[in-house]
Amino acid sequence: MAEIQTKWITLNVADGTTMRAYMARPRDTAQHPGLLVFQEAFGVNGHIRDVTERLAREGYIVHAPELFHRTAPGFEGAYTNFEAAMPHVRALTEQNLEADVRASYEWLHADLGTRGQQIACIGFCMGGRVTFLTNAVLPVSAAISFYAGGIAPSPFGPGLLSRAGDLHAPQLLFWGGLDKHIGPERTRMVTESLHAAGKPFVNVEFSDADHGFFCDARSSYNPSAARQAWALTLTFLNINSTQQRR
Repeated sequence: MAEIQTKWITLNVADGTTMRAYMARPRDTAQHPGLLVFQEAFGVNGHIRDVTERLAREGYIVHAPELFHRTAPGFEGAYTNFEAAMPHVRALTEQNLEADVRASYEWLHADLGTRGQQIACIGFCMGGRVTFLTNAVLPVSAAISFYAGGIAPSPFGPGLLSRAGDLHAPQLLFWGGLDKHIGPERTRMVTESLHAAGKPFVNVEFSDADHGFFCDARSSYNPSAARQAWALTLTFLNINSTQQRR
């Protein structure tokens, strides 16, 4: 495991706004691949910062942008109070998210430590949808979505299935079989769209896991599913980064 350093950085976004991001990277001076981590609806909180640091210890230069920077910079919501996050979730637009992920990607691409290296992305819940969008608009090497609501159509929006044909990289999808927030009909819509588009993907369902199973700060945390998902995540990132560099 690499020793790491962490700090907050500030990025300029094309719409004239500024966006903070939590960054973690190995302390050495070697080149490393880049990785974007996209938050849940609860902000770049302790859990997201912990994931960012864990991935940096695996040898990535990682940052997690604050996607609520236009409405609530620094927001960290409680997992027991989803209503507090909803105004900020509803304020997100596809156009603004595209600007945010481009700013994040360009910062990593320009960083000396990732020059010539691949950049992948990973996201959780709301961030899993942002990961799918990022895969559609940027040449990432791999994309990983954990229990991503909003890829398929839902009462909250039309979804992103129309973008399935635009994906640049293999997509790894994790779902909880007990997740009533998304449900099997929506996960099936996602996989069917990827099949129809001829895009490479891996679909994993943990039958005994609920929404948020990876987060040890949630009551739905499932240690067994989380350990297996972490191992698959690291393997998926390593394999696809290696293939892209050949």
